[in-house]
Amino acid sequence: MKKGLVTVLSAGILFGSAYQASASYEPGTKAQKLMVVEQNQSESPQLLVTQGSEKAPAFISGKISKKTYVTKKAIVTFLKENKHLFTFNPEKNLTFVKATKDQLGMTHYEFNQSISGVAVDNARLIVHTDKTGKITAINGDVLTNLPTTANTKKTLTEASAIQKAWKHLSLKPSKVAKPLAFKGATPKSLGEKAHVVMVKDGATYKVAYKVELQFIDPSPANWQIYVDAKNGNIISSHNAINEDGPTTGSGKGVLGDTKSLNTYLYQGSYYLLDATKPMGGDNDIETYTANNTQTLPGNYVTDTNNIFDSTTQAAAVDAHAYAGKVYDYYKNTFGRNSYDNKGASLISTVHVGTKWNNAVWNGQQMVYGDGDGKEFTYLSGALDVVAHELTHAVTEYTANLTYKNQSGALNESMSDIFGYFLDPSDWWIGEDVYTPGKAGDGLRNIQNPTLAGQPDNMSKYLNTTADDGGVHTNSGIPNKAAYLTITAVGKAKAEQIYYRALSTYMTASTNFSGARAALLSATADLYGNGGTEYNAVKSAWTSVGVN
Repeated sequence: MKKGLVTVLSAGILFGSAYQASASYEPGTKAQKLMVVEQNQSESPQLLVTQGSEKAPAFISGKISKKTYVTKKAIVTFLKENKHLFTFNPEKNLTFVKATKDQLGMTHYEFNQSISGVAVDNARLIVHTDKTGKITAINGDVLTNLPTTANTKKTLTEASAIQKAWKHLSLKPSKVAKPLAFKGATPKSLGEKAHVVMVKDGATYKVAYKVELQFIDPSPANWQIYVDAKNGNIISSHNAINEDGPTTGSGKGVLGDTKSLNTYLYQGSYYLLDATKPMGGDNDIETYTANNTQTLPGNYVTDTNNIFDSTTQAAAVDAHAYAGKVYDYYKNTFGRNSYDNKGASLISTVHVGTKWNNAVWNGQQMVYGDGDGKEFTYLSGALDVVAHELTHAVTEYTANLTYKNQSGALNESMSDIFGYFLDPSDWWIGEDVYTPGKAGDGLRNIQNPTLAGQPDNMSKYLNTTADDGGVHTNSGIPNKAAYLTITAVGKAKAEQIYYRALSTYMTASTNFSGARAALLSATADLYGNGGTEYNAVKSAWTSVGVN
């Protein structure tokens, strides 16, 4: 800016860099006139004025008035007395919306520009007063030269306008997936709504329905469609989804570690929803919170800046990240697309109940308690726990081992074994969340089941009717056989053997002897009958007393 211009303006009004002078809006003319009613111009009020796209001020701030204005009527009077500033009729073209008083004692009067009482789309004016009632700022999306009246009679119904909007997109509501915000609702709750506005079409303003259509399939959308309320013609339309879609965020887990997260941006909020996996359809990985209730699936876990680092989000961060790891493991290692091999969504809910010491697969989704802080902390905080529970889902859709007696113990053992395959840092299961503050222990130990009170040989088998026939106790025997197999043939070969046995040979009633036979058959398929691997599996089961 030239020095001479600065000197001239400093005597009257200071303009911000956003202000662009033009022939139709000269510096120091209309803005100065604002002060005629209120002040003597010799006082040289210091104002900042920013011009808007309509050749009218978009923002005026500073000592605008000496008088006080404490009602909406008084504000309208002020605008009327200074109507030369905005070139519209404040009495005819403004509709009061609300007045809000903030914690500083300031009051903010919000108006919609309107024609014949109908709001003009996206045309707001806000007048701000300090705690004494003096005007300190005026801003908004102001339109100039509005007609004071117009024919606002409608011949089209709201329902017809919505129907025409769908037709404009060549879509039917029944063919569109439920939107993120309404997931789980009935089909009637599709994201569609309409309200009447005045919208500029060429040189004239028309009464129209602003129809909003929101959905995530066949592609994420937040359509804003303007339908002429008289003849049903489409005036304009645009997809306001902007950057909505898959994003990458981060979060802190239960143990304080930072994890990368696949999230989803939807209308300004980031959701723990991973839509990046090759599941097919609109299936994905979704994480909810029950907020310490029994309600499932609960509420989506969301964040405003894509950094999920609050203590209340930690359990959800781990549940979400670990569900993704388990999906990737089964897909990359065995070619399995989710637990049902058809790309089913992986749903997790954290903060279920109060101090609940458990995590379960309930036949439809993952459910995690917070723990009581003594026996367990948040149970989603351990990768092998998440893998254990999701393997129950895989078992349900493969062998479907009956959860009772030996087949039930085998069901538990398979989950422990695949928990180890995903988290092979040690032989403990659940050590990251078990007895917080105490190191060197875990819920179960595959290498030495006796450390957690489990038998490691059929000679110690527990005959009981409790715990569905001791499924969480007797699982130590096949766990020990797995440890011996893994150490003999290596993790890579062992996981292929176990997955093939589970998905190809085991059935609902498979017992320990049947598991031995299934694993030997799988080994023979993969590595030959009678070879090193085959003999290792055979020796492992013989060592735990299963022949």
